[in-house]
Amino acid sequence: MPPPTPRNLNAAGRKLWDASTDPEAFEWAQHELAILEEACRTRDRIVQLDQAVASDGVMISSSQGSRVHPAIGESRQQRLALARLLYTLGIPPLEDDVLPKTAGVRGFYRGSATR
Repeated sequence: MPPPTPRNLNAAGRKLWDASTDPEAFEWAQHELAILEEACRTRDRIVQLDQAVASDGVMISSSQGSRVHPAIGESRQQRLALARLLYTLGIPPLEDDVLPKTAGVRGFYRGSATR
């Protein structure tokens, strides 16, 4: 039986929770469920930040003139935090998560270097 869904999760957070608590795929300790809950809340926060940018536009007016919407930088930081949380738990990305393409990358890490 999957653990109960935390309160106040929005659609994106619930989707991540549901996908990550399938008892046939995952078995979590209590401390891992706390990390997963934070990942779900972070996922919801990213969606809210992206909605703010979609609503307000990439550039906003301030007393100092036009500047980049502050939600853009915060969204980037939240995405990094989410990636770290998911990596900590060993959760693969969701199908609808947009990941950077690796084709054409100049160089790659091979593990230990032998010189």
